[in-house]
Amino acid sequence: MIIKSNYSKGGSYKTYLKVVQSIRSYLNENGYLELDLPVLSPALIPEAYLEIFKTEFTYMDKKQDLFLTPSPELFIKRLLAQGIGDCYYLGKSFRNSEPHSPRHQPEFTMLEWYKVGEDYMYMADQVLKLLQHIARATSGDGAQITYQGSQISLSKWERFTVAEAFETYASIKPNILLDESAFINIAKDKGYKTESFTYEDLWSQIYTQEVEPHMGMNGYPTLLYDYPVQFAALSKPNNDGVTAERFEFYIAGLELGNCYTELTDPVLQKARFKAEDKGRKTSGKIGHPVDWGFIESMEAGMPDSTGIAIGVERIGMIFADVPAIQDLSLITFS
Repeated sequence: MIIKSNYSKGGSYKTYLKVVQSIRSYLNENGYLELDLPVLSPALIPEAYLEIFKTEFTYMDKKQDLFLTPSPELFIKRLLAQGIGDCYYLGKSFRNSEPHSPRHQPEFTMLEWYKVGEDYMYMADQVLKLLQHIARATSGDGAQITYQGSQISLSKWERFTVAEAFETYASIKPNILLDESAFINIAKDKGYKTESFTYEDLWSQIYTQEVEPHMGMNGYPTLLYDYPVQFAALSKPNNDGVTAERFEFYIAGLELGNCYTELTDPVLQKARFKAEDKGRKTSGKIGHPVDWGFIESMEAGMPDSTGIAIGVERIGMIFADVPAIQDLSLITFS
């Protein structure tokens, strides 16, 4: 692996700094407390869909496994339960075994942002205002931006439920989308290989191939909301019992953030943790102790709240008008 310095891309980097500074100014001006949190932990929230980095602390004859945090959520939820209130973290997170590509890095900057007493649709309104704030800071125009030749208005969201998006772009009706056996049959009819693949695997394949490329491509950012509960392990369920209060948002086909109305039921959360931990073991992912203290903090009184995780480099790509995360970096690896 070669280390490269990229000062020739300093203009994009300076725009990225403006993005980071404008995120901080927006949140600070609106009363959110910035958190300084660890990036090493002896236990993690089990998440079957992602891989983690494992390391080891050694001192004399003592050794302890530690893990780079894929998000700061396990720390922030404890603080919310203790009454810290509206807050955010803006710093490094780490995810292993993802492709090194224009949209992914194993080490990346995450904004994780929580509002107490509100739900995911409140956060959707706040995110749109944040985008407008960043646009004013980087270009002076909070109404619209240009990304890779396309004009994007920040005046409103284009809105789809997940069910509407699958019906519009993959021709899969809502009653099929949430029926696992029927969905697998549809995937097979579409030509996807279904042997040895789960419903979740095939759902993700069709979503990635047929739905996601259309998100944020119609002149506005897209808000995609109400995911099946199988894809929203930390979200509050909707009253229908099959979807949950989760959204993702997109600009120009690029997924930028993931939001929940936070689950506050410790019994349900514990059951989901067990299922996710089992999924990690079944898939052969790196083992780690489960953070059962997370459940204890919920039992102590997790307040109703909404939280969102945003990939800051991806936001930087949009406002610096560059096609790759690496175009923002002063140092890259190849």
